[in-house]
Amino acid sequence: MHPGAIAAETPDKPAVIMAGSGRVVTYRELDEESNRLAQLFRATGLQPGDHVAFMLENHPHFLTIAWAAHRAGLYYTAISSRLQSEELAYVLNNCGARVFISSAKLAAVATSVTGDTPGVEVRLMLDGTAPGFTSYEEATAAQPVTPIADECQGVDMLYSSGTTGRPKGVKPTLSKMPLDSAGPLLQLIQFLFAPTPGSVYLSPAPLYHAAPLRYCMNFQRAGATIVVMERFDPEEALQLIERYGVTHSQWVPTMFIKMLKLPPEVRERYDLSSLTCAIHAAAPCPVPVKEQMIEWWGPIIHEYYAGTEGNGFLYVGSQDWLKHRGTVGRPLLGVVHICDEQGAELPAGEHGTVYFADGPRFVYHGDPDKTRSAQDPLGRGWTTLGDIGYVDEEGFLYLTDRRSYMIISGGVNVYPQEAENVLSVHPKVADVAVFGVPDEEMGEQVKAVVQPVDPEEAGPALADELMEYCRARLAHYKCPKSVDFRDELPRHPTGKLYKRLLRDEYWPATS
Repeated sequence: MHPGAIAAETPDKPAVIMAGSGRVVTYRELDEESNRLAQLFRATGLQPGDHVAFMLENHPHFLTIAWAAHRAGLYYTAISSRLQSEELAYVLNNCGARVFISSAKLAAVATSVTGDTPGVEVRLMLDGTAPGFTSYEEATAAQPVTPIADECQGVDMLYSSGTTGRPKGVKPTLSKMPLDSAGPLLQLIQFLFAPTPGSVYLSPAPLYHAAPLRYCMNFQRAGATIVVMERFDPEEALQLIERYGVTHSQWVPTMFIKMLKLPPEVRERYDLSSLTCAIHAAAPCPVPVKEQMIEWWGPIIHEYYAGTEGNGFLYVGSQDWLKHRGTVGRPLLGVVHICDEQGAELPAGEHGTVYFADGPRFVYHGDPDKTRSAQDPLGRGWTTLGDIGYVDEEGFLYLTDRRSYMIISGGVNVYPQEAENVLSVHPKVADVAVFGVPDEEMGEQVKAVVQPVDPEEAGPALADELMEYCRARLAHYKCPKSVDFRDELPRHPTGKLYKRLLRDEYWPATS
């Protein structure tokens, strides 16, 4: 299915509801507007395999633009609305975008890169105009609402969030299949989560991230209504579940933590009985947090482990997770191998780099060195997302940490995720990051940076309390030797922590 088929059957059904404004985009509007833009792409000279990019807030036409590029057989890059000028110019140049679409809300950054992005031929702006940009509304209004003659499937080319360096563009193979063809992700979603035309899918995260974009579009293939939050607020999310009878939703663990820290009377105020499927991914979920969510929402929590690269997909439901607490699941797409630094495969229970075999191939666009760094050193065609973990005897995978975040202290490997998981559930901790800092004797020392719930409590007494709390639950060598405090930690809106930015504050001082 696709928006045109849904619009033919239920034209007035909401395809998108914006949570804050209440703005509704019907399936007829989604179909007609995406057709107009696809027609404009062809009129501009774009053919299947060409590239467009858009940088938008969670906008009513976000998914419209994605569908237009998809049905025109294009590569399309949804760009983070938080990027600064230099980062934005890098992505536009790196992906080879011929068309760039933005909004009046982001005009300051969007217009700042015009001189640095000569490959962009057409610049369109929603909700207003700015120097160098044409009105999106006027440009599309002149186009017919009928489909282009050569409709075929495009594909997203998304960029990693850059938590450990420059963003990497993940370029998949363009299939050019008919628009109603079902890809691997749609098949997995249908098998695991069973969306129907009666489904209501709540998307609380920025749509430019891989999971929200792909899941929203695939749920629309089933004819579902998508409720889009302009920005996440824990109580508003509960309100929306009740108000719209939300059946499916997708979260990241930081959202779970914020909802769990709401006062009990607030958590109990809303009827969540319509919710039959709560999906989470994107970052490790502390075991106590997931235990509390299952206790609160019931065994409707579904977890998957995958990446923008699409090279594998693991899944675990609530029942299996309760028997294997901490797992991120077993593979449904690709085969998991755990390897040491030389590429030798390790047995069950031993920690190593997580590789996928027999999954879709990918390259990092324009960066063969990064592509090679994601491949196994023995040339078997296996690829990694850079995570460390182990599998148990039943094949369930447990993630230890990112390879790039591992601390080596006195020759011992320390995985900071363990301490982060412990400290994240402390009642006085709003957010936490653990990483290695220089130590003359040990090489690296474990450091925690904490955002306290009450900023007034930041100080030596709370630092001592948190270190003792951690030492009571983990081996002492895994625990922070010191704690610093911040008003806020640098997080991507999807929940990923920009740990590199924190680490850089400590490491340059030694140079």
